[in-house]
Amino acid sequence: MTTSSNKIDTLHAVLDGLMRRYRERVPDVSGIIDAMIDEEIIDSADEIENDHIAFRTMGVPNLGIASFEKIFTHYGYQKRDAYNFTEKKLSAYWYAPPVGTENLPRIFVSELRVHELSEQAQQIIHKYTDRVTSDPVDALDLDDAVAVDAFLHQPLWEMPTVEDYQTLLAESEYAAWVIYNRYYLNHFTISVHNLEPGYNTIDEFVEFLKSREFKLNSAGGVIKISPDGGLRQASTVAQMIDAEFANGQTLRIAGSYVEFADRRVLPEFAGLPASQIGRQHRREGFEAGNADKIFESTFTTQTGR
Repeated sequence: MTTSSNKIDTLHAVLDGLMRRYRERVPDVSGIIDAMIDEEIIDSADEIENDHIAFRTMGVPNLGIASFEKIFTHYGYQKRDAYNFTEKKLSAYWYAPPVGTENLPRIFVSELRVHELSEQAQQIIHKYTDRVTSDPVDALDLDDAVAVDAFLHQPLWEMPTVEDYQTLLAESEYAAWVIYNRYYLNHFTISVHNLEPGYNTIDEFVEFLKSREFKLNSAGGVIKISPDGGLRQASTVAQMIDAEFANGQTLRIAGSYVEFADRRVLPEFAGLPASQIGRQHRREGFEAGNADKIFESTFTTQTGR
C-alpha cells in the first residue's frame, strides 16, 4: 500500500515533469527567471513560490474535470470553489494542496461546456474525443510518476486538421487551444508577494516586466483586481508555437504563458510582522472576473497585438 509520504514524493515528481516540459515549450519562463536573477530579485529559480498551475479540459464523456481531477485528488489535493464563465462557456474549480504541503501550487482546472457550442463545433470536437471510450485516468497507475507525467503530455485523440482548428478558433478560442494542446500545462504563476521589497507588489513587478520588454496581457487592464482588492493578477501573452497538424500541415498557434499573482494580507492579519505571514494569512482562492481575462492570454486579440 502506498503511504502518504510516497504519494507526496510521486506528486513532486509529477510536478517536476510538468514544469520541465513547460519551461522547454515556453521560453518566457526562463527569460523571466533569468531577468529576475539579473535584477538580483532572486539568486535562483528555487526561490520562486509557484502560486498555482492551470489546466484546460473538454467537457465531454470520459474526459473533463471529472476525469482530470482524479489525478491530483489521489495525491491529497482538496477540491474547493466552483467558478462559472458564462460568455466563454466554461466551468472551473480550484484545488488546495495536500495538508502539510502548503508550499506546493494550488491547481486550477477549467472545462469547456461543449454542449453549449454550435452544432458544427460540437461535431468537430466529438469527431476527436469520441474515440476516448473510457476514462483514461482509470487505467493509469497514479503511483507511477513517470506514467502520470507521460500521460499529461501524450495525445488523447488524433492530431486535428488545420481546418478543424480554425473553425473552432472562430467560435471558441479555448476549444481550439485544447483540441491541439490537450493537457499541456497552460501556465504557472509567480507569487510576487513573496519577493523582496521593491518587487513584491503586482504594480512594481509589472513595471519590472515592462522594463524588460515582456509582452503582457492587456485584456481588462494589465493588472486584474478582485472586487475585494485582495487578489491582483497579471500575465504574459502566450508565446506562439510552430504547430504541426494532421497531414503534415503547420500553423503558428498560441501555446502557454506565465502568470503573476499578488495575494494581499487579510485585514485581520494586517498587524502581523512580515516574517510571520504565511499563506493562511493572505487572500485565498480565485476570482472569476480576473480569471476570465487571464484566459485571454492565449486569444488572438492578445497574441495578434
